[in-house]
Amino acid sequence: QVQLVESGGGLVQAGGSLRLSCVVSGRTFSVYTMGWFRQAPGKEREFVAAMRRLSSMAIYADSVKGRFTISRDNAKNTVYLQMNSLKPEDTAIYYCAGDMAITTIPARVPSQYDYWGQGTQVTVSS
Repeated sequence: QVQLVESGGGLVQAGGSLRLSCVVSGRTFSVYTMGWFRQAPGKEREFVAAMRRLSSMAIYADSVKGRFTISRDNAKNTVYLQMNSLKPEDTAIYYCAGDMAITTIPARVPSQYDYWGQGTQVTVSS
């Protein structure tokens, strides 16, 4: 089993920054890809960013490209999402997810991920 715990959410003004953290515990070696997703009220969960646990390969949603950066510290079993130039439309619950499948590129579909954290709220005021 793998456990994911997010932190770092909060309230920030438009144009501000936040860094989310996701601590991974348990059978961490079984996770091939780590991803971040978000879900706003009344909307479906959407892909934000993902990267391989053991390489620098990362992909981003077009809506966050150039503003958000996913990174990891394997020594701390932690994945980060640095969010800059935040906009009100970035307001959502942000979830960390882990995918065991060995794929050519990281998955963007929530159903392909095996493990999920409880989520952390990010609110961006205008």
